[in-house]
Amino acid sequence: MMIHFVGAGSGAADLITVRGAKLLGEADVIIYAGSLVNPALLEYAKEGAEIHNSAHMTLEQVIETMKAAEAEGKMTVRLHTGDPSLYGAHREQMDLLDEVGISYDVVPGVSSFCGAAAALNAEYTLPNVSQSVIITRMEGRTPVPDGEKLRKMASHGCTLVLFLSTSLLDGAVEELLAGGAYTEDTPAAIVYKATWPDQKVWRCTGFLGDAYDRSRLYDPTFTHMFRKGTED
Repeated sequence: MMIHFVGAGSGAADLITVRGAKLLGEADVIIYAGSLVNPALLEYAKEGAEIHNSAHMTLEQVIETMKAAEAEGKMTVRLHTGDPSLYGAHREQMDLLDEVGISYDVVPGVSSFCGAAAALNAEYTLPNVSQSVIITRMEGRTPVPDGEKLRKMASHGCTLVLFLSTSLLDGAVEELLAGGAYTEDTPAAIVYKATWPDQKVWRCTGFLGDAYDRSRLYDPTFTHMFRKGTED
């Protein structure tokens, strides 16, 4: 058997991928991030599945549970919030599984930053506004590398998506302004529990993208490999 790291999606139970839902329904053992994952996702589990809430477990306990399942020939799904590659803490688990020779794979999920954009009916990359997105967070109890301090990230002036930062809002605003590219009038938004039933949205001074150039991809004058434009 093997361990399947599955991205649960941004919150709504039906935003898990088809592959993720299928594996969740086949799993003998499910270890889910109970502090973050919508418990409604557990309704995909088959009857009799062994379910563990990792909010109450240490890394070592999670690995021991996986090892025990493997020893019994059971299939395990490790259910992470959003997409496991973003603040998912799954690398440390995979390193320990490598040490004991247990196989695993990863099923991507809809990240909460995608869910937030959907909640806002927003596009992060608008022509003449921003063509880059920086995903980062405000430094708190967990440090960030010196080269990734928020004021340095903010100096680029592109779209910023901050995770894990609403409890550090005053410090985040100070750092964003210190970057020099944003002002107190820069549009921003806070999305709480994106795509969950109790989702909340706060817009501050408007929203990014009031003035932008239309996409050249769909411009009738623009030629690309699938369509000849009128410019020629």
